Amino acid sequence: MTQFGYALVGLTAIVAMLVGVMTYALLRIIAGARDTKRHLGENSPDTMMLSAALQEAVAKLKAQEQAMSARAAASDQLRGQIADSLMAGLLVVDGEGRVEILNPAGRRLLGLASEGTGVHYLEALVSAPPLAAVMTECLETGAPIVRRSVEMPSTVTPSHLGVTVSPLAGPGDMRGAICLFSDLTNVVELEEQLRLKETLARLGELTAGIAHEFRNGLATIHGYSRLLDPEALPRQYRPYVEGIRQEAEVLGKVVTNFLNFARPEQVMFAPVDLGAIARRAADDLRHDLPERTTIAIDGGFAEIQGDEALLRQVFGNLLRNAAEACESAGVTPAITIQGQVDPAARSCRVSVDDNGPGIAQDVRERVFRPFFTTRSRGTGLGLAIVQKIVLMHNGRVVIGASPTGGARLQLTFHLP
Repeated sequence: MTQFGYALVGLTAIVAMLVGVMTYALLRIIAGARDTKRHLGENSPDTMMLSAALQEAVAKLKAQEQAMSARAAASDQLRGQIADSLMAGLLVVDGEGRVEILNPAGRRLLGLASEGTGVHYLEALVSAPPLAAVMTECLETGAPIVRRSVEMPSTVTPSHLGVTVSPLAGPGDMRGAICLFSDLTNVVELEEQLRLKETLARLGELTAGIAHEFRNGLATIHGYSRLLDPEALPRQYRPYVEGIRQEAEVLGKVVTNFLNFARPEQVMFAPVDLGAIARRAADDLRHDLPERTTIAIDGGFAEIQGDEALLRQVFGNLLRNAAEACESAGVTPAITIQGQVDPAARSCRVSVDDNGPGIAQDVRERVFRPFFTTRSRGTGLGLAIVQKIVLMHNGRVVIGASPTGGARLQLTFHLP
């Protein structure tokens, strides 16, 4: 055998040995895997400890997940309770203008029956354009709006709302807004009452001074006219003396009315029933009003703290004005006094309606001014005195239209 042959035989032996070693190692690995599998299948202490640890870890993870879910649910419930418990209206819109939250107080203030969530805020606030305009301003400018007072349309019960709007940051450039609004009607009415009281006080002081000086000169004219004896004058001059006397008496009554308006009233507050006062005022005037005048009193009335004599004067002035307006229009006066008690607002509204020509829209703001009148006769103090007395009772009076097309004077008094 050659040297090359020996080398080939040696190489073959080496390869065979390597194959044998690898085969042996593989068989050992397979056997070890089988032993490990069999070992794991047995309930050894190590296996039980490992299994228990894994189960404990899984249980802790599940408990943490449940706790986080419970906290999230509690947080959502608390958020809903806070929104529902707010006395102010809460409106939240997202970056696309969709309503996310509108709490019950907000729906009540806006007169909405449904929640309105998911719709665009312009659609949800179709009955409240001023509030929608404030929301639009905040969404477009990104600037907050703090304590702004907006006047609502007549279709919404609160006439004024106090509004605060804050921008709400969203993902990217998307921005929403959160709006809080509350009813400021009582506050605005109180400010108006205070302003009117101050105006009437200043006007009363001026009127009292002028009327006092005017009354002195009028008393002199009236006194001299009484000293003249008509029988001692020529017949053609006698009517002049009578005219002077009559006009002096009329002007004296006018001056007295001026002084009564300017003089501070001594109010004696006591529990009084508005319905009883209205009925008594109607009974007192039945013979002074035009023939065939009808006065109907209906509805519910409440007891308030007031001065019976002054309140009777209020109803008397309103009934006289209504009857005179109907008579000047050539219609038989038909007057209705309607009472309505609002327990929620703790107020009583009393409306005096007539079937006359009504009061034009452009003069409704001026009829309460002293000495303003649309009739050829009269001092223009009737409604001014009504407003003054109502303000003294911390109430308010507004003018509208009656169902019959005439005028409606509505008085609102707060219940004790």
